[in-house]
Amino acid sequence: MMCAATAGQRGRRVLLVDHRAKVGEKIRISGGGRCNFTNLHTTHRAYLSKNPDFCRSALSRFTPSDFIALVEKHGIRYHEKTLGQLFCDEAATQVIDLLVALCREGNVEWRAPCEVKKVTREGECFRLATSEGDLEADSVVVATGGLTVPKIGATPFGYQLAEQFGLAVVPPRPALVPLTFAPEFREQFGGLSGVSVDAEVWCGEGRFRESVLFTHHGLSGPAILQISSYWQQGEAVQPIHLNLLPGVDAKAWLFQRRRSKALLATVLAERLPKRLAQQWCKTHGLDRSVAQLSDRALEDAAKALQDWTVQPAGTLGYDKAEATLGGVDTRGLSSKTMEATAVKGLYFVGEVVDVTGHLGGFNFQWAWASGHAAGESA
Repeated sequence: MMCAATAGQRGRRVLLVDHRAKVGEKIRISGGGRCNFTNLHTTHRAYLSKNPDFCRSALSRFTPSDFIALVEKHGIRYHEKTLGQLFCDEAATQVIDLLVALCREGNVEWRAPCEVKKVTREGECFRLATSEGDLEADSVVVATGGLTVPKIGATPFGYQLAEQFGLAVVPPRPALVPLTFAPEFREQFGGLSGVSVDAEVWCGEGRFRESVLFTHHGLSGPAILQISSYWQQGEAVQPIHLNLLPGVDAKAWLFQRRRSKALLATVLAERLPKRLAQQWCKTHGLDRSVAQLSDRALEDAAKALQDWTVQPAGTLGYDKAEATLGGVDTRGLSSKTMEATAVKGLYFVGEVVDVTGHLGGFNFQWAWASGHAAGESA
């Protein structure tokens, strides 16, 4: 819709084709129904891609301020939640209405539901075979998204179309998704479902400090969703690391309590949820009083609390993921226009491209920015 509106407002004749009857469903269900529509701290560093610099151009030419200006122009009240995340005060449908209004201003035509069955190139134009008849166009913009939440229409069509025209595709996988753990871990910690803790989590080049939520399946919460994008399923050894006492010198703190007759779990419960403290000590064989632990045992406990290493078994998949990692390889696209460099008139924007943002409005900002870039060119 952003691309269609941008192209339409510069005088292009635009037809927006969607295989779903309702447009913007992913917007509607986002942010708990409030749509985290952008992030004030957007930079290229908040994105993962085989080419991390690719997103710079589009992001610099359509910024969070540009989208906020549209939000304010359309009278949508909003608030900052945390870490620069902006949400609608009322409903995500207001953002859909905004985009529909922008399309109306650009005289965009719609066909929905309408399924695109085949796209071919004939000379200088494209021919699209659809469920509503054949279409011809000078330019085709593919904004089909990733594979997340298939129940609202996600399909691999965009990837298949890219490959049909000779573009490489970085293998997609779920991102911003809860992690599952092996039966032993679930047996030990599954009973903590619903317990949340502030923690620092890292894996590979990713490091985040936000809440971690224990679930029946493993771990979730913002910090885990963030780190899931950096965790590579299938590698022989790639655990994730959790610091359960961020901002604390765990060794110094525990040694201050060196003579305490209280259980270590009781002491830890001063800073951690009680049930987590108890289960963590039990699992690590530390269900004794602080005074009963040797200096070495106490030092090892402090290290383990600040670098608790756990090995995920998998993820909850696309049904529970908030984004798709991978997509159309950016080496085949212009970073300025989003056009395929080897296929004049063919563009790819948004989540279908190998650009995946962190949690917190970054993926919507990439959608607006990449759509705007293509709309200025197509």
